[in-house]
Amino acid sequence: MQVIFIPKSGVALYETLLASETSREALRFYQPVQTPLGVRISMATMGGALSLASDLRWYVRRYMYDVLFELPEGIYCTKALAQEIYYGRASILHTRWKFRRTYTMKDGQLLSDDPLPLIRGKPVPGPSRENSGEVILEVWCTEEESLGQKMSDEESGEEVD
Repeated sequence: MQVIFIPKSGVALYETLLASETSREALRFYQPVQTPLGVRISMATMGGALSLASDLRWYVRRYMYDVLFELPEGIYCTKALAQEIYYGRASILHTRWKFRRTYTMKDGQLLSDDPLPLIRGKPVPGPSRENSGEVILEVWCTEEESLGQKMSDEESGEEVD
């Protein structure tokens, strides 16, 4: 399991996390890696990944666009969907998950976050841009997020300082 912290535009997230004593303390047992997608951390479990994201919630709100969780290799989901899966809230994953978004990344920065259009209930892949150095992720999300309604920490039930 991987957790990927996606920085807001213009934020050097890896350096920001290492510059803060508080975030260094939260990350002391992990080995964050700077990748073209953002900062990636390998985790043993979904519960551990959600706990780390919660420990870093101030940094998430201030410096990050999103937090993604890699389920099986190559399948990414949002924090809201990961919480639904972990806490058993009626989300049963299957290979034809219909609520999806595409994140286009380049050099560790998010270029776009778009809903993946549906035709007859099936996601339609977007144009390929492999030669431009861009990475396109298909991100599974909740129904609300697929409509562009990104959940805030307050709506997801997390405490806000």
